[in-house]
Amino acid sequence: MAAKTIFVLNGPNLNMLGMREPEVYGSETLDEIAGQIEDHAQTLGFDVDIRQSNHEGHLVDWLHEAAAKDAHAIILNAGALTHTSLSLSDAIKAISTPVIEVHISNPAAREEYRHKSFIAPVAKGTICGFGAFGYQLALDAANQF
Repeated sequence: MAAKTIFVLNGPNLNMLGMREPEVYGSETLDEIAGQIEDHAQTLGFDVDIRQSNHEGHLVDWLHEAAAKDAHAIILNAGALTHTSLSLSDAIKAISTPVIEVHISNPAAREEYRHKSFIAPVAKGTICGFGAFGYQLALDAANQF
């Protein structure tokens, strides 16, 4: 039996992890985090498809693709698009694949403009503030459904 696939989608500026504001986002690079995700997914019996784009439309297309490929779940760190993107919110509403919102930092503990998420109301749940470990927590959550 083939392993279930989880798409892990990362938005703008997450390619800069390890260099960008390490006091907020930590010192791990996205490649290092991807390795941790892959290792943990393997222990749970999942395949993962990890992607990053600085372009909103790519994320929308990948949400649609994950649904079309019958992914088990989608883990989405939309970065700053979390606070601005009706397109991502609408794309999540358009699919039945469960989406878990992840943030490395805790947006509620940051600037006021980061307190509103357009993703949270349409996501299965949100994990934030646990650094890169949040991705592993999201995999554990996905393993429950």
